[in-house]
Amino acid sequence: MGGQGEPPEGTSEGAPAGGEDEYRSVVFDESFVRAARLQEYSAQERMGDHAHAVRRRAVRHRYLSKQAVILVLLIAVAFGTAIYMGVRHPYQNPVAQRPESLRMTVIPLAPPGPVPGAEKSAELYEHSPAAQFRVGAKGINLPSAHRTSHFSDGQVMSALTTAKDYLVESSLDPDVLTGGTVRSARILLDPQQLDQFDESFAHPAADGRHAPTGWLVRFDPTKTALATPGIRVNGTLRATETDRNTLEVTSDHTFVYALRPAGEGDHVKASLFTVRRELQFRFDRDDLRMHQAELLVSYTQAGPLTCSADAVNQLRPLLAGQKAKAGGPAGTDPYATGAATALCGSLAEGAQPSF
Repeated sequence: MGGQGEPPEGTSEGAPAGGEDEYRSVVFDESFVRAARLQEYSAQERMGDHAHAVRRRAVRHRYLSKQAVILVLLIAVAFGTAIYMGVRHPYQNPVAQRPESLRMTVIPLAPPGPVPGAEKSAELYEHSPAAQFRVGAKGINLPSAHRTSHFSDGQVMSALTTAKDYLVESSLDPDVLTGGTVRSARILLDPQQLDQFDESFAHPAADGRHAPTGWLVRFDPTKTALATPGIRVNGTLRATETDRNTLEVTSDHTFVYALRPAGEGDHVKASLFTVRRELQFRFDRDDLRMHQAELLVSYTQAGPLTCSADAVNQLRPLLAGQKAKAGGPAGTDPYATGAATALCGSLAEGAQPSF
C-alpha cells in the first residue's frame, strides 16, 4: 500500500520525490474558477443539443457601499449648488430705472441800466457780491459724506464728487465756456442720456428739453471772451437717499465771470456776468461705479442779458456800457435763494458791481 496521499500503485516512475505535483503551480483555486466568465458544459450537458463546448456566465454586478453612494450624492448636491449660486445671486437684483429726460429752464436777467465796467477784473469783483467767493473749483465745496440706510460713506462721497466734477467741466472749463469742446461734460452723463445731449447741440430748441445752455454754460465766442480765467464760485451740494437703490444730489451754485468783447485787447473795460445754476442729479449703483450721473433738472438764471436774446444755444451777455431795451417783470437777484418763474427777469441793481 502506498503512504497517505499517494496512489495505490505508489509514486509513478519519474515523479518528483515527496509526491509534489509539477503542475501544482498552475492549478486554480475554487474562487478563481467561480469568477471565470466562460464555463465548460458538463458531459451530460454536452450530450444535449448544445453546439458549443462552453457557455458564458452572467457577470455579477458589484454594488457600491452605502457610504460610497452617500458620498457621491453629497458631491453632486454641492456641485449643483455651486452652479446655481453662480448663475443666480442670492440677493434680489435692483431693477434698472431708465433715466428721465433732462428738464431745463433758462431765464435771462435784463439790467435796469448800463452794465458797469472796469479795466481790471479784480476791481469789479471787489465791488460786487462775489468779493468773498472762492476762485474756480475751490468754490465748489464737498460736504461731509454720511452713510445712509442703503449706501456707504464712500458711495455718498462718490455721488458728491461726480456732481462736483460735472459742475467744474460744464461751468468752469475755458474750452466749454468759449463754445469749443463739450466732451469733458458729456462723458460724465449716464449713457442713456447721451441721445438727448447730442440732439440738444445738433438741433437746439426752446422746448425745455434741448437747450445747450441747460446742459452747460457757454458764450458766443464771436461776441464774448473771458477777461480772466479766475471765475468766482459759491454754493452748496447736498446728497439724499430716495430709495434703496438711488441717491440724489442737489447743487445750487452762483458763478461770476469777468468778460470783455471778443477780438479786442486788454485796454477795453471788462464786466461781470452772473449765472446761477441749480442742478438735480440722480445716481443708481451703476452710475456710482462708473463715475457717471443722471441729470434730472437744470434751472439757470443768467444776466445781464436782454429778454429778446437767444439764450437757448449760447449766452450773449450785455457787456460794459451796454443796456437792455426792456427789462422783465421784477428785479431778480441771482445771488439770493428762491426760484424765479418768469421767462425773463430784471436783474437786481444789488447784483452788479457798485462804484
